[in-house]
Amino acid sequence: MTDDEIDALGCDFLACTLPKARWTHGAHFATALWLMLRRPDVDAESDMPGMIRRYNESVGGVNSDTSGYHATITQASLHMARQLLAGQSDDVTPATAYTALMASPLGDKDWLFTYWSRETLMTPLARRIWVAPDIRALPA
Repeated sequence: MTDDEIDALGCDFLACTLPKARWTHGAHFATALWLMLRRPDVDAESDMPGMIRRYNESVGGVNSDTSGYHATITQASLHMARQLLAGQSDDVTPATAYTALMASPLGDKDWLFTYWSRETLMTPLARRIWVAPDIRALPA
């Protein structure tokens, strides 16, 4: 994905005009990286939950105990994206960060199960609030 494509994806996400089919695993990470690198006015960890909820509702989704926004997945993904950015040069772009992230274990949509059991991660509580990993801790 190019910087221009990521910029458009991020803008479409914020405007709630991104087609639901394009809100993929990779799009979640691309948007997070875009916010972190291009939008200093946004605090991804505190602002993205509301953004995701609003986006989900705009495409007909429901944020409930069984679908939609997931607090633990969002916060874990933002943590790991920040970890990846910390290892990049100061002039990293969303596209180069995205390429590195997708080439890492984070590119696999099941990466979370290295840290959480499915039984813990898929609970209503983990959807509502941060629930710490029950298999192994996230990298500091």
